[in-house]
Amino acid sequence: MSVKSKNSDAFSADQQRRHRLGHAWLVFFQAATVVGIIALMALLLNIINSSFGFVLLEDTVSRESLSPSGVALEDLSRDDLVTIFNDNVSTGLFTRYEREKPFQQRTQADVYALVIDFVVEPEIKEQWSLVDSLLNRDEIQAIAINEHPQGHLEFRNWLDWDFVRSPQSSFVELAGVRTAIFGSLWTIAIAILFAFPVGVGAAIYLEEYAEDTFISRIVQTNINNLAGVPSIIYGILGLAIFVRALEPLTSGSFFGVADPLTANGRTILSAGLTLGLLVLPLIIINAQEAIKAVPNSLRRASSGLGATRWQTIWHHVLPGALPGILTGTILAISRAIGETAPMVVIGASTFIQVDPSGPFSKFTTLPIQIFQWTARPQDVFRNLAAAASLTLLIMLLTMNASAIFLRNRYGKKQ
Repeated sequence: MSVKSKNSDAFSADQQRRHRLGHAWLVFFQAATVVGIIALMALLLNIINSSFGFVLLEDTVSRESLSPSGVALEDLSRDDLVTIFNDNVSTGLFTRYEREKPFQQRTQADVYALVIDFVVEPEIKEQWSLVDSLLNRDEIQAIAINEHPQGHLEFRNWLDWDFVRSPQSSFVELAGVRTAIFGSLWTIAIAILFAFPVGVGAAIYLEEYAEDTFISRIVQTNINNLAGVPSIIYGILGLAIFVRALEPLTSGSFFGVADPLTANGRTILSAGLTLGLLVLPLIIINAQEAIKAVPNSLRRASSGLGATRWQTIWHHVLPGALPGILTGTILAISRAIGETAPMVVIGASTFIQVDPSGPFSKFTTLPIQIFQWTARPQDVFRNLAAAASLTLLIMLLTMNASAIFLRNRYGKKQ
């Protein structure tokens, strides 16, 4: 056999081996994708299964007995509802809610929720998942009639409008996520307002101005390392700096607007700044990569036409890098909105019914609310946690979709 034939056979065998190896890796990648999709679908289906289903409710106190005039309880005026609430709860409880927010400043719906929560006290006797509700409907109805004749059976969509607009409650039937949604939006807004300009400014300096020196390499290395630091470390840092060292500023006492309940600095402002520190390395790194992707020919052409370095950056580099910078910001928002550990360290409330009114208010967030409900011993709170998880996913997808739309729209103009 000639040398040429031997080389041809060796090449053919090597080619077949490489094709087999490539096919094996292709199968592995496809399997990994399928496993990931199955895991995500299982998670989503589990959440949906717990967010819908039949519930069996029974009032502890008859609603008709509280309104002898014959008017439905939900149609009474705010003052009548305040009177009913005052007559049927302890003085301490009434005083506590009056101190948190005067009843004259509450809406009729808010007072009605308190009456239902603490006076009527509807109790869930039984609850079923979506799958059980669809497959065992007749059996569930029989249980309701035979075991709880005074109760009423209803198909509960835990993620309804009442759930979104209602404050937190100690009773699962009336609990909602309104306060947690406002808290999450406040903290994310403050985090982005702080981290975005600082992060982009740092990225511009490191890429366009800083020389390749020992100091700049140390700074760059530390920024890369900070992106992988556990979030609870940022919570400890925020506790030391924003809650304790900068307490006069973060509590609002420096400006004369401190809330007596948040005079210790455990406010939305402290939480937002802590989340800003958490996502700052991500924004800097992604902004740097976006700036690096801008062709140097644009810089040289701009300089050749007499533009200064800053004019080149402002009119050519930043517009070209902005889509990538916004992509990094989207990733930062996605991480920040789901953080729990830093909020626990900062001092997020696990139970609060008053909406935040500013950066110096007490707060809670959706991840904290989900954690608090899953820690409850009653199984029915898992339904609330599932509905809150869907709310968090919807918020995240909406914010990301809006940011992606703006990024793509701006990118088309370049």
